[in-house]
Amino acid sequence: MRDRYLSVAQVAELLGTTQRFPRRLVAERRIKYIKVGRHVRIPESVIQEYIDANTVRPVQPRRRHLRRAA
Repeated sequence: MRDRYLSVAQVAELLGTTQRFPRRLVAERRIKYIKVGRHVRIPESVIQEYIDANTVRPVQPRRRHLRRAA
């Protein structure tokens, strides 16, 4: 399976953010990226891994044990 390499603008659109956010992820080395000359390309699988790692799952409500009135 071949990975698509996305530009910073494409990643920003995919995440629904400005271009500043993916640039910050790259600058802080929080995601893998590839340099092609002066261009930065981010594999699509890396973005999916980032989304999966930062997805907050809902908490399952605990069942409350109701005490009966005596």
